[in-house]
Amino acid sequence: MIIDAHNHPDYHGFTTDKILKDMDEQKIDKTWLLTWDVPQSEYDVILNQPTMPPSSLSGIPLDRILDAGKSAPDRFVLGYAPHPKRPDAIERITSAVELYGIKLAGEYKSRVVFDDPDSLRLLKTFGELNLPVTIHLEYGTDYGGTNYPWRDWWYGGTIEALDRTLTSCPDTIIIAHGPGWWSHISGDNLYDKDMYPKAPIKPDGLNPKMLAKHPNLYADLSATSGLNAISRDREFGKQYIIENSDKLLFARDIYDTLLMDHLNTLDLPSEVSDKIMYKNALKLVGEL
Repeated sequence: MIIDAHNHPDYHGFTTDKILKDMDEQKIDKTWLLTWDVPQSEYDVILNQPTMPPSSLSGIPLDRILDAGKSAPDRFVLGYAPHPKRPDAIERITSAVELYGIKLAGEYKSRVVFDDPDSLRLLKTFGELNLPVTIHLEYGTDYGGTNYPWRDWWYGGTIEALDRTLTSCPDTIIIAHGPGWWSHISGDNLYDKDMYPKAPIKPDGLNPKMLAKHPNLYADLSATSGLNAISRDREFGKQYIIENSDKLLFARDIYDTLLMDHLNTLDLPSEVSDKIMYKNALKLVGEL
């Protein structure tokens, strides 16, 4: 069995039909489909592309998740996370669970520090509702990017803010994701200087330390950031996966084969591979 624990509908032109075709080609049984609630104040010019439907002009809204879920309820696990600064954020997620059977929270990606009071209140609510939440951490650098609409791109604050949040929300399962999280696989100072560092891994990275420290912390291997982290040093990456196999989830955040291709070259023990490919995901959301 294979579960893709992080993806989005209508993303880079992938309609529901194209997603299902891709899943069949890659032998993926289920995909976690996540929203991205983007208010006008956090407008992302990259996200608003012609390949996305009009309802996506505010990000990836709940209606797109629900439409996909109706098309193939046996293939998709549905996630939703309102922006923490919505006055009705708690009411929104509570209603989504009650009305639509939402099983996940995410993607939780906003220009709000993780341990902001409104953020903590919502994250604790996710825990009360038994919703694992996928968070995005990205540091405030432009990485050589554009000045429009933001001079920098940051989400969630810092890994220290995430550390404090995990302590403050012990009953909430948090699944870490994003360049800011994965850059801390190494104990160097490149985390806020290079989105995808290529330098050799140095010891004492905060990423593995925090996975060991917090029982409520997991991580998904999605996107360029996840693959880059585990392939910077092939042997280190393999050992990292084995040592943290109870905490890692196979996930893509795009529709390609790159992560799967890399994992297939590592000759991982079958018990490790099974945990990453589906068992950890089932542990978090139950048998589906």
